[in-house]
Amino acid sequence: MNKFRNSFFYIGVIGGFTLLMYWIVQLGSGLEEGREIVIPTTGKSQWKEFMDSLIHNFEHPLAILLAQIVTIILVARFFGWLCGKIGQPTVIGEIIAGIVLGPSLIGLYFPEFFNNLFPIESLGNLQFLSQIGLILFMFVIGMELDISVLKNKAHDAVVISHASIIIPFALGMGLAYYIYTSFSPEGVQFLSFGLFLGIAMSITAFPVLARIVQERGMHKSRLGTVVITCAAADDITAWCLLAAVIAIVKAGSFVSALYTIGLAVLYVLFMIKVVRPFLKRVGDLYNTKENLSKPIVAIFFLTLILSAYATEVIGIHALFGAFMAGAIMPINTSFRNIFIEKVEDVALVLLLPLFFVYTGLRTEIGLLNDPYLWKVTGMIILVAIVGKFIGSAIAAKYVGQNWKDSLTIGALMNTRGLMELVVLNIGYDLGVLTPEIFAMMVIMALVTTFMTGPALDLINWGFRKKLDLIPEEIIQQGKFKILISFGHPERGRSLLRLAHAFVKKANGNASLTAMHLTPVDEINQYNRKQYEEESFAPIKSESEKLDQKILTLFKATHDIDSDIIDVTNKGDFDLLLIGEGQSIFEGSMLGKVLGFTTKIISPEKLYNQVTGRKGFFENSPFDERTKNIIKKTEAPVGILIDKGFESASVVFIPVFSKSDQFLLGYAQKLINNSGSQITFLDASGKLDDNMEFKESIRLIEQTAPNHIQLIKDKTVDRDFLQVQNLMIISHHSWKDLIETKSLWLADIPSTLILREK
Repeated sequence: MNKFRNSFFYIGVIGGFTLLMYWIVQLGSGLEEGREIVIPTTGKSQWKEFMDSLIHNFEHPLAILLAQIVTIILVARFFGWLCGKIGQPTVIGEIIAGIVLGPSLIGLYFPEFFNNLFPIESLGNLQFLSQIGLILFMFVIGMELDISVLKNKAHDAVVISHASIIIPFALGMGLAYYIYTSFSPEGVQFLSFGLFLGIAMSITAFPVLARIVQERGMHKSRLGTVVITCAAADDITAWCLLAAVIAIVKAGSFVSALYTIGLAVLYVLFMIKVVRPFLKRVGDLYNTKENLSKPIVAIFFLTLILSAYATEVIGIHALFGAFMAGAIMPINTSFRNIFIEKVEDVALVLLLPLFFVYTGLRTEIGLLNDPYLWKVTGMIILVAIVGKFIGSAIAAKYVGQNWKDSLTIGALMNTRGLMELVVLNIGYDLGVLTPEIFAMMVIMALVTTFMTGPALDLINWGFRKKLDLIPEEIIQQGKFKILISFGHPERGRSLLRLAHAFVKKANGNASLTAMHLTPVDEINQYNRKQYEEESFAPIKSESEKLDQKILTLFKATHDIDSDIIDVTNKGDFDLLLIGEGQSIFEGSMLGKVLGFTTKIISPEKLYNQVTGRKGFFENSPFDERTKNIIKKTEAPVGILIDKGFESASVVFIPVFSKSDQFLLGYAQKLINNSGSQITFLDASGKLDDNMEFKESIRLIEQTAPNHIQLIKDKTVDRDFLQVQNLMIISHHSWKDLIETKSLWLADIPSTLILREK
């Protein structure tokens, strides 16, 4: 009744006041007499006027900017995803996306589309937005520098990092001497040209290097600590040098640049001695999300903006100010983590891709239309690699590193990525670099970043020492080893309960390892430890409750399924347990029958199904990741469809073929360790004649009588299924069961789908 009353009220109010407005307009029309009202007419039809208005809206600067942002983010994420699939940093894909959207590809082959999407008059808006993104990004980079690490490893780090700067810097200036007359812009001094080539050769991309170290599981090792420290020291030194180089270039001579450098020194002292202590006091008082109010957040963002403004006015670029503002933020880990989370997503996902595309719009690879120009490009790449790779490796060897670690440090320090593009764009804006040299240097940045992963793999292969992420204790311990790989922490609880059911009474003859992998771009060094603790907290709590000892393994990665496969195979596990993934059937009628949560249908699977590449029921309900794991893992794989699994006291095992006989081994483990009551369903009607299977059951009953039974009735009713704690079924039988669309699937309990080794 109340619902109808609200409807009547809504209709009455809307209708009544609409009529009132109409009546007012009619009365108002009478006031127009004698006022010579002119109604503009264009001679166009109403449809034509509508279309002209629509086209005008499309061409509005804001509409163009929004279209650019949408296109840029989609293309950047796509190429970043592709690079992640081949084991490369996503930043490479984003740089490639910028080049693809620029005049080198889209502009060359689809000029009309390019000119409509990126008209020349719109590039100013894109540039300013990209600069805001860079300022926020440099702020994050400054915050991610751990000064305490620099202090602990200062000596070796300073020697290696400074050698890795001065050697390529000198080689870069030597290269400038040979190409100055051919490639330097008119009116640019050799000093300016040489300094910019030198600084461009000596840059290391700290964020990309840190991601690679983290992804490869090196961050907790001595080598990982050394190389992170080297990169941090390199970053600080290189940005200070860049500030000096910009001052010299803008001033025109070293002597006149001393005034700018003097102001820059005063600025740095003021930030360290005055601003930093003030921010520390504020950070100590407001270091949690609950008491970090908007006025306090405003103080820190104002510090960032004022710092960037000050360095821009001084003449050493706003990016140095943003970097400095991040570096002097309170060292409190929780405080920095809160701020990084606030800034990072907007900077990295939304605004930073704009910078890549803006760089791509400036990069015209088509200008390199002569073999000589490509020879010069090759020479630039060679000088960059020799200076940074070899220079860092030699310095590392000199301070006492072995050859393998020295070459690894050299390969990582040779990573340039985004930081190189920042320097190149500054040089381009100052008129020091020509479009040809700019394109050559962008290619060099791509090549040196792309080669890092393969170079590390080659070094590990050459020294015949595997860089396993699996601790030695996991490899050596236990006779029956189970690996639990979980995504959601709560799902890890169910997987642990299931694994415990298999080894509960193993008396030290088994081991359980819980592994959690997370995408590398979802965490930073400040929230990594907290994220790891939060991820494992539920499963550790459950292990204490079950009195089950577990080992834990955590890793940030670009390729989760490949790492699951590698850990399982290299760790020589006897069983891998994972949770079920998304399915094309989720959100569909079959999804409801199977009891899955309602979600949007997977576009990739839907495309495969529509185009006929995959059968509609093939491998259901597994996503691509699960299928890949099933295909490539050498150990048996168990996929748990969790419907609130608590125990394995009553278990149901349908058998569809003779190949399902391996399930008997798992049934025996459950009986021996958990006292489970097992019911086998002879769904195929062939077990009755299988003497081997009957003999196996008889042997189990000798040691554990009344724990196993065999039924032949093909009809499985709801009452029977509701008393079962778990159903165990083979991978092939599960596929057959789905294809028959059995009605009792809607009532199945938690289900373990097993693929034999």
